[in-house]
Amino acid sequence: MKECNIKAYAFYLPQYHPIKENNKWWGAGFTEWTNVGKAKKYYKDHYQPKVPADLGYYDLRLEETRILQADMARRYGIDGFCYYHYWFGGHQLLERPFNEVLNSGSPDFPFMLCWANESWHSKFWNNDGTISKELLIEQKYDDKEDVIRHFNYVLTAFRDPRYIKIDGKPAFVIYLPDDFPDVKNFIQQWQELARQNGLDGIFFIGQTSLPESQYEKFKNQGFDAINTTRLRDVLQKRSSYTKTISRVKRTIFNQPIIIDYKEASLNFVKKLEYEDDVFPSTFPNWDHTPRSGRAGLVLQNSDPQKFGKHLEQVFECISKKPLNRQICFIKSWNEWGEGNYMEPDLKFGTAYLKEFLRVKKKFY
Repeated sequence: MKECNIKAYAFYLPQYHPIKENNKWWGAGFTEWTNVGKAKKYYKDHYQPKVPADLGYYDLRLEETRILQADMARRYGIDGFCYYHYWFGGHQLLERPFNEVLNSGSPDFPFMLCWANESWHSKFWNNDGTISKELLIEQKYDDKEDVIRHFNYVLTAFRDPRYIKIDGKPAFVIYLPDDFPDVKNFIQQWQELARQNGLDGIFFIGQTSLPESQYEKFKNQGFDAINTTRLRDVLQKRSSYTKTISRVKRTIFNQPIIIDYKEASLNFVKKLEYEDDVFPSTFPNWDHTPRSGRAGLVLQNSDPQKFGKHLEQVFECISKKPLNRQICFIKSWNEWGEGNYMEPDLKFGTAYLKEFLRVKKKFY
């Protein structure tokens, strides 16, 4: 059997503790569990609400919870967490869980950061069926000094022995490169700052859901690799008939967009994912309706066995690459409000985690 070095890193959402900004925008005590708890069914076989099992409705201010999460992830073969990191010109949001992980040295589990560089909006449905947005906090990129402040903040994390490195460089994901007007210059500045501070550089990863149209552009901007998600790709490539039926169901029956999980998962790995510098994503499920209501997307009929087949396709793809490029991401460890999580729930328990470990062991 070919030598294998598969690494699977799970995106990690920190919005499971109250912060003053969310209290102001959404009401006292708001966390991601608020959306999860009020989720409702939009059609007969809709699996909602989703209820956490082993870890319960946890609070990420508790070190015990963070340790239990890391122990569970390690036990089932996940190689590290990719924490979402929110930075708005020096103003941070949801930073406490990661800062406590960093400062305490616990849990002893590998991690990296993903800068979730998007403005935050509120969204709600109007009576005429349209969606209104209100800007809550804006992501800006025009402060030259902030580039340095931001780097100095993450430098402590980069130097932590737990930080995940690729080619000897700390890995750093940018969630929306297309929203970043001068990302090429930003990357060049951070690479220089990294070298000035004794690092070999930074391994930049750009995330995209439309990879064929963005791959060359991201590479020219200085990204070392891209992480593909393909959800928008799957949505755009539905037939005109399917789109029309979906639109009718949303209007008449108040349904969200529904795509069969098996059908969608067959399109998550394509020719581009076999490139050495392309890191595909795996999706245990997807259901955005707790956050977006009928504007959400549901990947219907997911189960551990179908997830396992999807996972085998991803692992088969990356196992053909050089050992230091056998990398994929899991979307996600705990995004309950988007229905993509590996943590146990009351319906499936640890079945998704067990399936993940079973498939991973097949490649070693």
